[in-house]
Amino acid sequence: MTSPTVTMPTPQAGWLRGPSFDAFFILGTLTIALISGVIVLMNPYLFPLVLLIDIWFLGYHHVISTYTRLCFDKQSFQENKFLIVYLPFIVLASVVALGHGVGIWTLTTIYLYWQWFHYTRQSWGVGQVYRGKEKHLVTEDERLLKAVFYLLPLWGILYRSWQNPETFLTLEVWTLPVPRWMVDVAGAITIATLCIWVLGRVRMHRANALPVAHTLYVMTHLIAFSVGYLIIKDITIGWLVINIWHNAQYVLFVWIFNTKRFEGGEKSDAKFLSKISQAKNWPYYFGFCMLLTTVLYTGISISEGWLAAIGLAPLIIVYQTINFHHYVVDSMIWKVRKPKMKQTLGIDDH
Repeated sequence: MTSPTVTMPTPQAGWLRGPSFDAFFILGTLTIALISGVIVLMNPYLFPLVLLIDIWFLGYHHVISTYTRLCFDKQSFQENKFLIVYLPFIVLASVVALGHGVGIWTLTTIYLYWQWFHYTRQSWGVGQVYRGKEKHLVTEDERLLKAVFYLLPLWGILYRSWQNPETFLTLEVWTLPVPRWMVDVAGAITIATLCIWVLGRVRMHRANALPVAHTLYVMTHLIAFSVGYLIIKDITIGWLVINIWHNAQYVLFVWIFNTKRFEGGEKSDAKFLSKISQAKNWPYYFGFCMLLTTVLYTGISISEGWLAAIGLAPLIIVYQTINFHHYVVDSMIWKVRKPKMKQTLGIDDH
């Protein structure tokens, strides 16, 4: 007689999906962003081309991905009706009032600071997902983790404010009057905090209890914000690096969320979304999102001609309305602490 073969489950080490996917999600997206920044720094004339690729394949797709979460099935549409039907007009009215009533520089300034906060918050949220996957290993006080996540971006935006650039993305911008000593103090506190965190992770490693995925993610977060806000002197090129990293992660995170939501199979009340969200159907998912992106933004691009004839302001208002609406929506639909989010992503509360 032979003993039955027992297949032991492979430890996931806190992965969202598995080593291959998470390696690209954590390290691949950062690598693409850094290489893009190096290309533009070596040849600034390539900035428009790199920016176009970023916007068309990641930025626009980034926005469209949100709608797979908002309205691609009846239940989601009912839950988010206000965000889809009414909020865009509220945001549009606010943007028009600021752009025409005060000046376009207000929109550029709001975008500079809001996108910085938006990127930081998204990264914190993703970090919390990884923390939830390895909660038995991530033993630091949450206040220390928050300090690690937020202090370096804070240092970065203070540095950008101290630089006091006249333009951002070729548009007039106003920055907060930050003295150099404040930047230096923020930097000293950040470095001290990071040293404490690193020492803690070294101890975990020596005890063979290192939360691998969470540690890797935090490190890439720190690298992305260091390069985007501190190392690259030019504010627009620095923004390009962090924007590519942010967009690529968002697109992949929404996909993994949808695959986990429908991993039990296709659902009768969400036939289309559940079908394209099956892991094996990823080409159809990304293909459909790109098709929708192309149709929608081609329409906007066609309208750019007559908008430009009216003036630059209408075009800026259109895109900033889309951006600001997206920021508000994201802050409401991706709260990791919500039970439904935890259940979908498989986050352990214990």
